[in-house]
Amino acid sequence: MSAAGPTDTRCLIADDQAMVREGFAAVLATQPGLQVVGQAVDGADAVSQAQLLSPDVILMDVRMPVMDGLQAAREILRDTVGEERPRVLMLTTFDLDDYVYEALRAGASGFLLKDATAAELVQAVRVVAAGEALLAPSVTRRLIADFARLPRQDQPPAPALGVLTQRETEVLRLIARGLSNTEISEALVIAQQTTKTYVGRILAKLGLRDRAQAVVVAYESGLVTPGAP
Repeated sequence: MSAAGPTDTRCLIADDQAMVREGFAAVLATQPGLQVVGQAVDGADAVSQAQLLSPDVILMDVRMPVMDGLQAAREILRDTVGEERPRVLMLTTFDLDDYVYEALRAGASGFLLKDATAAELVQAVRVVAAGEALLAPSVTRRLIADFARLPRQDQPPAPALGVLTQRETEVLRLIARGLSNTEISEALVIAQQTTKTYVGRILAKLGLRDRAQAVVVAYESGLVTPGAP
C-alpha cells in the first residue's frame, strides 16, 4: 500500500482475481495523491472494508462470489451519506456489460474496463474522485438501450423536473445524450464555466451525485426518449 498524504485520495480495490487487484494497486500506489488503503476479495469483503477504511473511491468488480459488485455498491452507498459516501467505479470485462443500467441506478459513478491502460486507470480514479462521472458514449448508448427494453410498468416513477429552468432542462437533455461539458458549451454557444455551473445546479436541485445519475433521471423522467434524435 502507498504511503499516506494529508489530501490523498483513498482507494479500495474489490475484485476476486488477485492479479487484477494487485496490478491495479501497483499502478495506483506509484501515483502522487493516490493511496491504496485496501483490497477486497468479494462484495461482502468490500462492504466490510469500506466501513472500516472509509475510502474515497472504490474500484468494484461487477461479478464476484459471496456478494456481487452491484449489491455491494448498494449497501455501501446506502449506509453512507453526504461527503462520507465513496465514489464507486465499476470494473467490467467489456463495455457492454449486462449490468450497466442497474449499476448506475445503484449509484455507481462510472465504468472502467479491466484491460484499461495504466494511464486510463489513473485518470478514471482522478475523474470520479473529483466528483465527475466516467460515462463513455458506449456506456451511455447501452444505458439507453437497457431502459428502452423495460416494460413501462417496471420503470421507476418519474422524478420531478419542474425545479429546473428551461436552460437547465436543455443542459440535462444534452447530458443524457452523452455530451461532454465542452460539447454542451459548443452546442449552446456558452462558456465552459457556464456549462459547469448549470451542471452543478442541476445536480443540486435534483439531489443527484453526478452526471451518471443525471443520465438515469433524464430517461426515467421521460425528458429524453430512447431512439429519439
